[in-house]
Amino acid sequence: MAAAHHPEHRAATPQVDIEAAGGVVLRDSPRGVEVLVVHRVRYDDWSLPKGKLHPGEDAAGAARREVEEETGVRAAVGPELPSVTYHVGPARKRVRWFRMRPLDGDPTTRPPDHEVDLARWVPLPDAARLLTYDLERRVLAPFLDDPTEAPR
Repeated sequence: MAAAHHPEHRAATPQVDIEAAGGVVLRDSPRGVEVLVVHRVRYDDWSLPKGKLHPGEDAAGAARREVEEETGVRAAVGPELPSVTYHVGPARKRVRWFRMRPLDGDPTTRPPDHEVDLARWVPLPDAARLLTYDLERRVLAPFLDDPTEAPR
């Protein structure tokens, strides 16, 4: 006889308090596949461009907006990648990632501000070492394992 199902035995989706989205912006270059990364002033870290959704904004739109705001690069949104969830203090934050390709813009011409003081293209293997957080390195891992996954 099967045991009765109790609420504590069900697989529950953890509550998310903060919704964010970001882009894995990839391009081909003479140095191989490159990814767009940012240095954030407040945290003194290297990260993929991302940020919180505005009220009523969808994740793909937020990813597009955040990439452009943080890097000066306008990018086309491609397939959604696996999201990551982590704690920010007592809150749970989910970042939905999208594979993106650049359309125009140059991160070297973006003036530094209070959020991002530097945005740059980095060869994919170098980015995996440069990024501060393991969760973001894991987002890049499939592209390192199979560079043909990068948009052409």
